[in-house]
Parts: sequence; structure tokens; C-alpha cells
Amino acid sequence: MKGLILAGGMGSRLRPFTNYLNKHLLPVGRYPMIYWPILKLKEAGIKEIFIVTNQQHLSSFIELLGTGDDLAVHIQYGIQKNEGGGIADALMTARNFIKNDRFIAILGDNIFEDSLTGYIEQFHQQENGARVLLKTVPDPKRYGVPQLDEERKRIMSIIEKPLNPPSSYCVTGIYMYDPTVFALIETLQPSERNELEITDVNNLYIEKNQLQYDILQGWWLDAGTHESLLQANLYLLNKSDGI
Repeated sequence: MKGLILAGGMGSRLRPFTNYLNKHLLPVGRYPMIYWPILKLKEAGIKEIFIVTNQQHLSSFIELLGTGDDLAVHIQYGIQKNEGGGIADALMTARNFIKNDRFIAILGDNIFEDSLTGYIEQFHQQENGARVLLKTVPDPKRYGVPQLDEERKRIMSIIEKPLNPPSSYCVTGIYMYDPTVFALIETLQPSERNELEITDVNNLYIEKNQLQYDILQGWWLDAGTHESLLQANLYLLNKSDGI
């Protein structure tokens, strides 16, 4: 199984820092933000990692991480040609890297406590399809929100940024897919935001009855705002995770 970290985007919520620096290179605790998803993948035994970023900041990632030797992983890079094209579009950048393998994709600004090991083991037990990780949040309107049948442990649908959320859960930026995801992405049409939406991909898996989920037990943050970045720093300031 391979790992994919999405580290592009404009970082508009973190300006003015992101006027000159990719947000995933900002400090979180003792290390740059991008270290944390790498360490989570490594902890789960995934050492083949592909980072998707943009042309402007590629050299900064290479200067910081190289091929991953210092972190005992193997890193390759790709540039999302359609910058701002959405998460699903970014996944397509890694198609040649993933080939026919299953993979886990993490948004690089998702900082979280749980180990991924148990969730990945659950995914391996699936015959096919995809798996997402959910978390209860106080403001689900900001996210993709699942409508759950908790008795049957099924996601019935996912609604992007709903005015009336059907649950208090959000779909976090941690996704596990089989390689059929690329064919599904090719069927998508851009949304009103002119993006290929990852929510649309997940809903296609729901239509095939192939989307399963787990719920994160520890803390989770989308560290893409000044407030959540500060909170992530407070959580992780004294953690080293063996670096």
C-alpha cells in the first residue's frame, strides 16, 4: 500500500504567511507541518510516499525533504497542473505512482492524534472500494458531512458544506481508495467552484455500496486557519515522534 500527501493549494486562509511560503512548510510544534502526515504514514508501515504540490513550491519541498532519507521513507513528487482544480484532480497527479495498488491519501494540513494502523488494517479487509475517516466537529457546515445509517454502519450520502447538516460528523481529509478511483474521477464534471470534488468521488463509491468508514477517536484538526494552526502547535509542541 502506498501513501499520498496533498500539499498544494493557495493557503488563502493563512495569509500573509502563504504569500511567500506553502502552508505545509509552516511550523507545527517542532517541525514543519508536512512532517506530521509523513510520520503518520511511516508509523503505519507505509514508506512509499508521493507528495503533490504546485510548481512554485516544489523546490522548497525538495530542499527540506529530499527523497526522504532523513525520515527513513521514500518520497517522490508531482505537480498538480490544474492548480485549484480540487482534491480529486490532485489525486490524478499520482496515478502513475499508484498504478494498481491501494493507497491512503491525506490532506497535508490535517493534523491528528490517532495511529492509522488499525484503520488501514480494516481497509485491507475490504474486498474493494474506499474507506473514509470521520470526526465529530462543532461546525460541520464547513465540511463534507455524511448522512449515516449508524445501525448498519453505512454512509447513505455525503453533502458538501450543507446549510442543514444531517449529522455532526465531517469527512476528514484522510481517504483510502482502491485503484478504481481514477476511472471514477474521469467521469466527474467540475463543480460550481470549477473543481473536481472529492465528495463526488465518495458518493460514487456510495452508489456502488463500496464506501465504508471509521471514526477518529483522538483529536483532529484542519490546520488551515490561524486559530487551528495555533491549536495544532499547542498540541504538538512537545512531541517528537522519534525524529
